[in-house]
Amino acid sequence: MRTSPVTGAPILSVVTLSALLLAGVAVAQSKDIIVIVKATNSPYWQIVLSGAKQAGKDYGVNVIAQGAAAESDIAGQIGILENAAARKPMAIVISPTASDPLGAPINAVAAAKIPLIMIDSGAKTTAYTSFLTTNNFNAGGLAADALAADIKARTGKAEGKVAIMTSLPGVGSLTARDNGFKATLAKKYPGLKVVANRYGDDDATKALSVMLDILSANPDLVGVFADNLTMGVGVGKAIEEQKASKKVSAISFDSSDQLVTYLKSGAIDSLIIQDPYMMGYGGVRAAMLAASGTKLPKDVDTGAYAVTLKNFNSAQIQGLLDSSKRKIDKNKLGLGF
Repeated sequence: MRTSPVTGAPILSVVTLSALLLAGVAVAQSKDIIVIVKATNSPYWQIVLSGAKQAGKDYGVNVIAQGAAAESDIAGQIGILENAAARKPMAIVISPTASDPLGAPINAVAAAKIPLIMIDSGAKTTAYTSFLTTNNFNAGGLAADALAADIKARTGKAEGKVAIMTSLPGVGSLTARDNGFKATLAKKYPGLKVVANRYGDDDATKALSVMLDILSANPDLVGVFADNLTMGVGVGKAIEEQKASKKVSAISFDSSDQLVTYLKSGAIDSLIIQDPYMMGYGGVRAAMLAASGTKLPKDVDTGAYAVTLKNFNSAQIQGLLDSSKRKIDKNKLGLGF
């Protein structure tokens, strides 16, 4: 039997898992909600988990937080999901690491009659109860608007060469962001041309190196879009090292202490932030409702917001940036359930 590359525990294959559970093999029903994120060592996913754990406290359920060591560990997450399903929890909340590989394992969970809530990123399946996520295509468009506005403020026109730093290929949320960014540029800002779209393998050091290459190859670059937190850190560092903040506008998805530092220094001009806390909090609430048989909306948009120095200190933005300042009415989540 295979063992998980993360936990070392035995892993049931998708086929075996489905066969055993559908055959009626007795597995003790628990009251646990297992929340599986892409990686446990990322500030972003820690915010997701903090929201999930708070929901567990507010609603009186046992939230078990799990995740692989890195977002690139697809096999690790599959193993974690298979073992989670074998425990027959009340429900599972998961953010799939990659679309295609997670489709079959999620189908197996659905076949086992375990309610499954997807958050943040999708998978190649419709066998989920509800999907809480940012509308990443629209959020990519918001990034394009922010970049165009900043370039125009600097140069007087929204024209010139821009680049995209993509974290990983084959990740649904990232692909949607990049596509939304490019579609909005083509529709609203045809003077802005994408001259490079490179991958950073979700590694800030590699993103730094790649961004330095882009700047060297394109000395007249006017803007760059980093489509996740780690890409933003690498891009911000590159712009800082090259003292390029006066001529290159940079927009990063997500937020961290480092990205906020870059925002304040001018290395990054705007952050497109999601609501990861609500994804975790709302995901657990949705899981509880699904387990009780409540019909939920299939897709829920948790929102995206552009952060600049101008709105940085507003109560709304501060609550999104710092979960310790977040106040949630557990009876009025505003998610349609």
